[in-house]
Amino acid sequence: MQQDMENTTENTAEKKGTNKKFIIILSALILFGGGYGGYKYVQSQSHETTDDAQVEKNMSPIIPRVGGYIASVYVKDNDFVKKGDTLFTIESQDYQIRVEEAEAAVAAAESSFDVSKADVSASSANVAISDATIQSNAGSIEAAVIRANQANNDYIRYQNLYNNQSITKQQYEQALTGKLEADKQVEILQQQRNASASQRHAIVSKTTVASKQTSVAEANVKRAKAQLDAAKLNLSYTAVLASVDGQVSNIKVQPGQMINPGQSLFYIVDNRETWVVANFKETQLQKMKPGQKVGIKVSAYPNVEFEGEVNSFSPATGSRFSLLPPDNATGNFVKTVQRLPVKIKLTNENTAEHIALLRPGMNADVDVLVR
Repeated sequence: MQQDMENTTENTAEKKGTNKKFIIILSALILFGGGYGGYKYVQSQSHETTDDAQVEKNMSPIIPRVGGYIASVYVKDNDFVKKGDTLFTIESQDYQIRVEEAEAAVAAAESSFDVSKADVSASSANVAISDATIQSNAGSIEAAVIRANQANNDYIRYQNLYNNQSITKQQYEQALTGKLEADKQVEILQQQRNASASQRHAIVSKTTVASKQTSVAEANVKRAKAQLDAAKLNLSYTAVLASVDGQVSNIKVQPGQMINPGQSLFYIVDNRETWVVANFKETQLQKMKPGQKVGIKVSAYPNVEFEGEVNSFSPATGSRFSLLPPDNATGNFVKTVQRLPVKIKLTNENTAEHIALLRPGMNADVDVLVR
């Protein structure tokens, strides 16, 4: 009986001890939870956070401007390259032949242009000769007209003298012959002048045609040179160069592979600029504005804290840029909190060594100090 009482006393004491421990633990949890809740509440008044954020960099796609078979590839997966480095080359024989054809076309067009210019020069010279001939004929006609008038006056005088029988018939006939010869000379010179004028008109027409042909030939030369420039440009495109400094992605081309112009082959990740895009809920944006300080934690490197600042806000929510944006005007409307992409720029306080660790697409947690 006494032993049973002792056991009961021990059990009661043990229960009291257990209850006391439970109360202490529960009180500690309540205090810790209340303190943490109070801290989060106070923090929420001056901070906006989200874990829906990713690291971003410029990714330049490698897109050939001409098609053909790959001749050589000079880079491997994940290589670092400098701007202007040759990434791969395309077989250039076809493009070299096109350059030679264009060069021959330029030579032919220039020859045609030279011939046209020579024709214009010859026609211009002929016009000048014709003008000189017409001018000379004009002087000859003027002199012939004077002589014809003189001969006609002499004939009239000799005719009167002959009618009065003051001169012989031979003298009269000589005066008549002189008049007829002078008139005939005037007529011949006038016919020559008309012929020269007609010839000049024909030469002028030919010169006009030659001038137009020269303009056409000059245009053909310009077109041939433009085609030559295009052929040389396409030939230069057979060497595909790096457009920026950066790191290439996995290489998906091999020698002998056929590629087409405009085909995206792989990427160069530009390491010069890094930023974070955080997708905040629309209810978090009221106090946010550009220039606010941001703390950034990247999931891959939890022990490194990056510093940034709010740079800009997207002009529309992320859903609006999707392939099939939602249309709330049809069907049953369910209000969904939308997210707006916010660009966060890394500041100069971050070391280059740490920034070099970041890769596009890495997940990040951001904390914006809104006060």
